[in-house]
Amino acid sequence: MKKLKKIKLGGIQMKVFGLVLVTIVLVVAAFTAVILNQSGRLTGIVRKTSQSQQQSITEISEATMAAVLDTNMAQSTQMQAAMAQDLFGDAISVVNVIGDYTGKLFADPDAYPVREVEWPDAAKTGQITAQLLTEEGVDVSDPDVSAQLGLIGNLTDLMLAVYANSNVDSCYVALPSGVMLLVDNHSASKFDDEGNLVPIPIRERPWYVGAEQHGLYFTDVTSDLFTGSTSIMCAIPIYVSGELVAVIGADLFLNDISQAINNTARAGSFVCIINQYGHVLFSPETEGVFRVVPAEEARDLRVAEDPDLARFITDALASNTDLRLIEVDEELCYVAGATIANVGWAVVSVVPKAVADQSTVTMLAQFNAIQEEATATFGKGMNNSKLTIIVLVIGVFLLAATAAILLSRRIVKPLAAMTERVQSLGGDDLQFHMEDAYRTHDEIQVLAEAFAMLSGKTLQYIAEVQRVTAEKERIGAELSLATRIQADMLPNVFPPFPERKEFDIYASMTPAKEVGGDFYDFFLVDDDHLGMVMADVSGKGVPAALFMMASKIILANNAMMGKSPAEILADTNAAICANNREEMFVTVWLGILEISTGKLTAANAGHEYPVIKQADGRFEIFRDKHGLVIGGMDGAKYREYEVQLTKGAKLFVYTDGVPEATNAHEELFGMDRLLEALNGNLEASPEEMLANVRKSVDDFVQDAEQFDDLTMLGLEYKGV
Repeated sequence: MKKLKKIKLGGIQMKVFGLVLVTIVLVVAAFTAVILNQSGRLTGIVRKTSQSQQQSITEISEATMAAVLDTNMAQSTQMQAAMAQDLFGDAISVVNVIGDYTGKLFADPDAYPVREVEWPDAAKTGQITAQLLTEEGVDVSDPDVSAQLGLIGNLTDLMLAVYANSNVDSCYVALPSGVMLLVDNHSASKFDDEGNLVPIPIRERPWYVGAEQHGLYFTDVTSDLFTGSTSIMCAIPIYVSGELVAVIGADLFLNDISQAINNTARAGSFVCIINQYGHVLFSPETEGVFRVVPAEEARDLRVAEDPDLARFITDALASNTDLRLIEVDEELCYVAGATIANVGWAVVSVVPKAVADQSTVTMLAQFNAIQEEATATFGKGMNNSKLTIIVLVIGVFLLAATAAILLSRRIVKPLAAMTERVQSLGGDDLQFHMEDAYRTHDEIQVLAEAFAMLSGKTLQYIAEVQRVTAEKERIGAELSLATRIQADMLPNVFPPFPERKEFDIYASMTPAKEVGGDFYDFFLVDDDHLGMVMADVSGKGVPAALFMMASKIILANNAMMGKSPAEILADTNAAICANNREEMFVTVWLGILEISTGKLTAANAGHEYPVIKQADGRFEIFRDKHGLVIGGMDGAKYREYEVQLTKGAKLFVYTDGVPEATNAHEELFGMDRLLEALNGNLEASPEEMLANVRKSVDDFVQDAEQFDDLTMLGLEYKGV
């Protein structure tokens, strides 16, 4: 047996050495294989978990952003449309008020004095003045023309008051003889550079022709004849005995709207206005389909090449739309539209999807940065582990199998525990907590800390989403409470006076939003007088509801003092005008029934006509005289009238939400259908009357959205 120094070759010592050597090599190889396998599994789990978290963050963020946009963007668009509609509604109110008085002047001209109308005076620029303008060649000294000028001079005070208390930039009365009375504050614009008064082709102006042909008429956006400002004109014709006697008009300068639209441009998002022909009127865009071009070059977006865009524009002009995702100029965008009903236009909001998704992109970028940092740390740790393995292989020969086993246990055990915990993450359990098993003071602990940080940030994001959702639910609960409070403000227990057999009364109110501006009221002034109120506040939502409550209380308090209907309306108007900085108004029909005789004394402040049926007749519209709306002008006077109700007579009063209910084809329910619903059952009780009308409205409107409050009151006089 040969010897190599002290080692016997082929002897027991060599065999033991060989066995130990083979054992150590196998153990090291097995240990190395386990480490590599566990590292590969951990790397795969990290990659899979990262992908799952990225997908979850993207889905939650996009869903949350879509929900927020659907609520905020649609509400913002509808609010801007409502503001524009109020602006145009102001012009309608102005021409209606002036038109009502003009009709009275021409219906009975001998009842009014001759009032002189002055020519424009350039020195009075900046002052609100009434001015006489004519077409070229009109002779104002002609007796007929002079008489007409003296008659419309009686409109001066009313027009000055209306102009001062409205948002119009001018108001005017034009006569078929080629003369007009105009109120504004820029007299100098009526003169040319040489100081000569400029004649105006009055009867050729678009507002005059449009009103003569169509009735109430809004022109397209154009330049004001005098100032050159961007404006729109509203006009109505006035007929007496079938003959056109005047055209009433009002101008709205739209420079503020144009500036406001231009200011909406933010990071690719913007708001624009589309007219009834599908043309872009106002937009901050200078390129693409939503840019503003001259009218003769404008494209009708209702027939755009992109069917989704064409369908959206058509829907937006018809009614408020939901949030949609369409392609605009080869870019996906969120869009929402809201109609400006009184001019047939629409407000359109556009937000590029890339802008809306920016928060998601930013979050994913931060997540990826953290993930890359964790991966780099993990890679560094793995490299250190490989070096450690090499050292261990060398050290194994020195420290033997025990040290190798202890070292392998130290490395593998925390990795296995971490792998098991990462695999269990899911559902509501997304928090990765640091445990003592991971506190190895090496790369494994660094990796565990990275996992804990990532899961913590994910939970923070989810908590923020939950907070936003809870806030939305809170607002919904407050609006629901406001709806109940408003309903409780109105009489809602029927029959309200079970001990009174002389009459039967019933009323209902269905708001278009959570809270509305319509209201009704009825109360016993004393044992022999029943007061009834039907009213409609300008605007919608919470502001209208607050104004409604104040108006209802003031009306009821004045009525309970024993005043006549005309006095009640006059005193209520004075109280409202005394502190009406928001310039809101309310239309009111108020009647007081003398129960013992059936005599109904009533007055009307710009409200709908009542409908009356005598005992032996059918329901018919009672066209009473209208006064100015409550809150329209301080000092307004109101006329009252009397109607004798016979035993068995019935009364139906309502707000404009009934005749103006609109179906999907933009058709109005109208007074003919209202009378048909009432006359369909002449023996119906007040409650049945209202149910019949509501059923007829619902059958007509079907699935179309309710835009206005539906408020009705019915009375049957049974006699003493």
